[in-house]
This record gives sequence, C-alpha cells and structure tokens, in this order.
Amino acid sequence: MRFVPLRCVFLGILFLVFCLLSKGYADEQKRVIRDIEFAVVDGYSLKLDLYQSSKPRGSKLLVWIHGGGWRKGSKEKCFLKWLPAHGYTVASISYRLSSVAKFPAQLHDCKAAVRWLRANADKYGYETKKIAVAGASAGGHLSALMATTGGNKELEGKVGGNLDQSSRVQAAIDYYGATDFILRSKTQPSRANDKGSVVYDLLGGGAHEKPALAKQASAAYHVSRDDAPLLVFHGNKDNTVLLDQSHAIVKAYQKSGSRVQIYVIGGAGHGGNRFYEDENAQRLLAFLEDTLNSAQNQ
Repeated sequence: MRFVPLRCVFLGILFLVFCLLSKGYADEQKRVIRDIEFAVVDGYSLKLDLYQSSKPRGSKLLVWIHGGGWRKGSKEKCFLKWLPAHGYTVASISYRLSSVAKFPAQLHDCKAAVRWLRANADKYGYETKKIAVAGASAGGHLSALMATTGGNKELEGKVGGNLDQSSRVQAAIDYYGATDFILRSKTQPSRANDKGSVVYDLLGGGAHEKPALAKQASAAYHVSRDDAPLLVFHGNKDNTVLLDQSHAIVKAYQKSGSRVQIYVIGGAGHGGNRFYEDENAQRLLAFLEDTLNSAQNQ
C-alpha cells in the first residue's frame, strides 16, 4: 500500500477549501449589479447597487440609505449586504450630498430611487408591493422621512421621473438617525445651529434660523396614522446623535397609533457592528418578515 505524505494531504485540503471559497465569492459577486443609474439631476448621476439573493424572483426588497452627515459617505457602505442570504434583494442607493444640493434634494433622490425600483421590478425580479427602507445616521434620518412622508406632494419631487409609480414604503428601519431638528437645535446646537455643522450644511442655515425648513426635514413632524411601521435602533452612549432624537419619533408614532419598536443598545455609541449582527440582526429579520408579509398594496 502506498502512503500519501501528510504534507500533501494538508496542501490538498487547503487547495479544496480555497476553491470552495473562491467559488462562493465568485457566485456572490455575480449577484451584485453595481452602478445602475436611476436618475440624472443637473448633470449629477444618481446610482444604486443591487445585491440579489440566489433566487431574486419574488424576493422582498430593502432599500439601503448610507450615512455620513449628508455630506460624505457612499452607497458602497451598505451594512445589510448579508440580507440576500435570507432571500432579500438589497438596493444600496446614492443621493446628492449637502455640498451639491440642500434639503429636500436628498429626500427627493430617495423617493426617485424607490419609484425607479418599482418601474424596473420586472427586469430584476423583486416584489414591489413589499419594499422596506433602512439607513444609518443621516440614512436613518432619511429612512424615517421615507416612512412618514408617503403621499406628501411637497416632498415628492420629480427627480428621475417614473411619477406614475409610488414612492411609499411598507416598512422602515432607522439606525440612530436624527428625527427632530427643532429639538436638536436646543440639545445639540453645535451640530444643528453652528455654521459648518452637518445640519447647517444640509439646510443652508442653522435649524434655529430656519425653523420651518427644520420641521419639514424632521420626521417627527410628519407622523400620521397611515405611516409605515418603524423599527429604531439607538445606542445609549451615542454622543453624535443623542438618544432623545429616537425618543422623539417613537413618541410621535405612539401618539398617532402607528406601529413602532425601539431597541436601545446598552453601552453602544454612534454605530458599530453590534447594531447589525447577532440578536439585532434577528430583531431586524423578525420585523421585516412580520411587516412585509402583512403589507398591503398601497
């Protein structure tokens, strides 16, 4: 009997593992369609990336909105790329940053993306009656606005066309986003009022100087009974966006009778992997399954 040296066996196993991992990575990359243009505004191209499940036909769709204080960040930073493994299609979208355009341009762009996604559903296979939106920080702010401004003609915009399509979403997830700029102008004036602050750059002035626009840009002032169910995550040690911002939207939702859940993450600051992993990932999945499976056509 001829014996194979242990070293050869070990190398053979390593090679097999490498081949399997490479195949898995290649298959995953094949299911990512990058840089799909969904609108052009004043020569500025708005694009999205689609992360598809192995069976995209009939999958539920989640639209991811990146953070970055409305003035940086990109669609490449999508924290929910793992959702396709659970049968979801994820569309990570871009929007005009505050250096390019002031609010409500960012919300107009998000609504344009949803309309485009509905108009092109047949091509990519996802289910258009079951759309969720999620975002972190500035993206969480825009997600909460998407949940609360469905049907608001003033904030719909005409970016990208497809105006025969609805921009309503059936569920929303807000990861540590601001929802009340009037409150923030009092509790965090350095971030909401001071020249050069993120809110100042978004609004084109301090929230205390532009209260009407500040309210228009705050989801807490748009809440009504027919809003999409909302799931909120926030760290109790967050010094960038204070926890009172999430409490504001939760209080408004509860007052209206709309569905809302909040998870305050003990010891967590502004972001981090723990928001998207383990028990919080399970909380997200449970919320999506519940809300999207029961969503009616709107």
